[in-house]
Amino acid sequence: MNTRLALVFPGQGSQKIGMLSDMAHSYPQLLETFAEASRQLGYDLWALCQQGSADDIAQTERTQPLLLTASVALWRLWQESGGARPALLAGHSLGEWSALVCAGVVEFADAVELVRKRGAYMQDAVPAGVGAMAAVMGLDDAEVERCCAGAAQGEVVQAVNYNAPGQVVIAGHAAAVQRAIEACKGAGAKRALPLPVSAPFHTPLMQPAAERLAADIAATSFSAPAIPIIHNVHAAVESDPQAIRRLMAEQIHSPVRWVDCVAALGEAGAGIAIECGVGRVLCGLNKRIAPEMAAHATEDEASFKAALTAAAD
Repeated sequence: MNTRLALVFPGQGSQKIGMLSDMAHSYPQLLETFAEASRQLGYDLWALCQQGSADDIAQTERTQPLLLTASVALWRLWQESGGARPALLAGHSLGEWSALVCAGVVEFADAVELVRKRGAYMQDAVPAGVGAMAAVMGLDDAEVERCCAGAAQGEVVQAVNYNAPGQVVIAGHAAAVQRAIEACKGAGAKRALPLPVSAPFHTPLMQPAAERLAADIAATSFSAPAIPIIHNVHAAVESDPQAIRRLMAEQIHSPVRWVDCVAALGEAGAGIAIECGVGRVLCGLNKRIAPEMAAHATEDEASFKAALTAAAD
């Protein structure tokens, strides 16, 4: 184990057509994980992300199994390649499910089915057009929260993703989100713009989805993590499987405290964070949160090999 190493797992938004194509050419064993997920889902997940459209892979109940599978495939390759065992794991929203699989809390096939349902439940919780999300740049957290409180006017709008200093995502009822956008701009935000998503994730409006998922989670085997995981809800480690069950349902309607999660990794001794999955979103966020913590991606062969070397030092 490298006691300074953390692996972090990206969430929704990192997907893209052609993802991991060069990695699969060099490491065809990655396709075995995609085939395993495809059998569980009943459709060809690899074909979807290579030959489908951006709209196809943006459907939440498809996006979530896709990104989970990509992260787990890379984790398995990391292990096969002799990658150092991390001391800590964390995942951003959906990415926390990837962390659960890699820590041995949930079997991969079970997680594929759970995140497919998670995506469907989240989409069903609020009719299309009723909810919205927006990114706010250049305003401190307290000011964003103040703007949301003033813009609510009996509806829901709140900060839901504390992604980095000066970068917060808000969500809620569409009209309230628009009022909050204007309030944030008026308060001096550099940018405040709607995001191309169809549901207000991580708000109380997701409570129906959380309740449905909690029932599925209760029927699924959970084990104590073999590697500690920093959880989104409270930015702390939890070892009790029943408590983890509760956190994973609560996560759907609770803010993602990513800044606090990365800070917790650093406080626990992490000096390097490897983004195990598609894209480099978390690398960018983590550099802003903890510039002293080295950040590496794994999405292509060159970055994967560089991450292996960095983790071995």
